[in-house]
Amino acid sequence: MLPAPGRAVLDAVAAPAATVVAVNGRVAVVELADDLAAKGVQVGPAGDDRVELVGAAVGEPPDAFVTLHDAFVPEPVVVDVPEGVTLPGPVVVVHVTAGEGAAAFPHLVVRAGAASQVAVVEVQTSGEERALVVPVTEILVGPGARVGHVTVQQLGFATWQLGLQVSRVEAQATLRSTSIGFGGDYARLRTDCRMVGRGGTGELDAVYFGEGDQTLDFRTFQDHVAPDCTSNLLFKGAVGGRSRSVYTGLIRVGKDARGTNAFQTNRNVKLSDGAWAESVPNLVIENNDVRCSHASAVGPVDEEQLFYLESRGVPTDEAERLIVSGFFDEVLSRLPVAGLAPLLREGVAAKFARRDA
Repeated sequence: MLPAPGRAVLDAVAAPAATVVAVNGRVAVVELADDLAAKGVQVGPAGDDRVELVGAAVGEPPDAFVTLHDAFVPEPVVVDVPEGVTLPGPVVVVHVTAGEGAAAFPHLVVRAGAASQVAVVEVQTSGEERALVVPVTEILVGPGARVGHVTVQQLGFATWQLGLQVSRVEAQATLRSTSIGFGGDYARLRTDCRMVGRGGTGELDAVYFGEGDQTLDFRTFQDHVAPDCTSNLLFKGAVGGRSRSVYTGLIRVGKDARGTNAFQTNRNVKLSDGAWAESVPNLVIENNDVRCSHASAVGPVDEEQLFYLESRGVPTDEAERLIVSGFFDEVLSRLPVAGLAPLLREGVAAKFARRDA
């Protein structure tokens, strides 16, 4: 049985092209339309003909946790879209971590062939038991392909996550990736976006909201290898209670990456005196023909906006909810899978409801 957050995402996505459910890293359900299978689309466990895709984006493990993942991953999931194929709906992959003291190592590989188009919704969910999940997601965007990817992290509040997402964007290809961080006790996600083909574009967005004693930790790398590429990052977070958020970002422009356009923005709202948010953007530039910028901000809800709503009869708690919802809407309004936006707005409202209770 799926935890409620996983079922809610499945219900929110209209007409998915395919659905996969994996429990503790092992595939339990695969559904794929026959007409897409006839076009060569493959969704499911990595068989002998697709096993070479596993690790193709990551390469050398960046830390000990990925090495641990590689040692224990039971059954990687592959979404493989052939050249020139456009999927009519998103692929939904739900990773469930189940059982007291469980350790799960889910792995997803998305490969979009040249000039193909696919959207993938990936869900991390668990129950109330103590657990550890170490997920790895690899996204291979072929020349001229268009990939949308949404990660919805709705883990139980006793689960720890140590995650990695790595993408390789080829020439004239576009990746739009959005990370949603609502759950977990300590939840870390490292995102590496590598522009390896000329004219590639990587759009990285995130919305995260901490409550209670949560810690949400995001680490991003925008790695420009090829010339004339663009990356644009916008991460927005809110922290309440005694929760903490940490953002560390790096734009790296290589020696051959002339014509780079790279932007990095992280903004955080503190909703209580006990909450804490850190933001550390960085640049490493090895070419002088580039346009790069970074910005970060941490602060309380804007007093003028709050006063404006209060002066029109809106209670303070409701005014804060409206302001934070609008703050997040810049990201939620441009999700690669638009049908998820109402569900995620409900998730924000639920955070405020628990705080008020």
